Amino acid sequence: GTGTTGAVAKKLGRKFIGIEREQRYIKVARERIRQVNAGAAEDLKVTASKKAEPRVPFGVLVERGLIEPGTVLTDPGKRHAARVRADGSIVCRDATGSIHKIGAHVQGLDACNGWTFWHFKTDGKLKPIDILRQKVRAEMGEA
Repeated sequence: GTGTTGAVAKKLGRKFIGIEREQRYIKVARERIRQVNAGAAEDLKVTASKKAEPRVPFGVLVERGLIEPGTVLTDPGKRHAARVRADGSIVCRDATGSIHKIGAHVQGLDACNGWTFWHFKTDGKLKPIDILRQKVRAEMGEA
């Protein structure tokens, strides 16, 4: 419809360019756009998706000394354990691989988010290794 793109752009706080050949439609479009109220700034913010965040391999945590080789990772219930290796892989009693592969293996699943499954002990508490990944991401943003 006449002025639809401009009306939606105004509502979403975006800029736009409108093109119309016929004067009568220009008038209708301008009036339609004039009547639109822009959304509040807080409502127009866009939350970045997890996939948009920079990728951080688990090995980077080892390289930066955030997790030491030999550290024992466990699930929150302490049913499963794996040891960190210097190359960023982890090893459990019968398998070696990535945090995701071994997390899935010990649970008998096809897939696992190792970042949230595996925990490490710090200050006497178990915390997900994902907090270390977030720390690296924050440092990447400052660079």
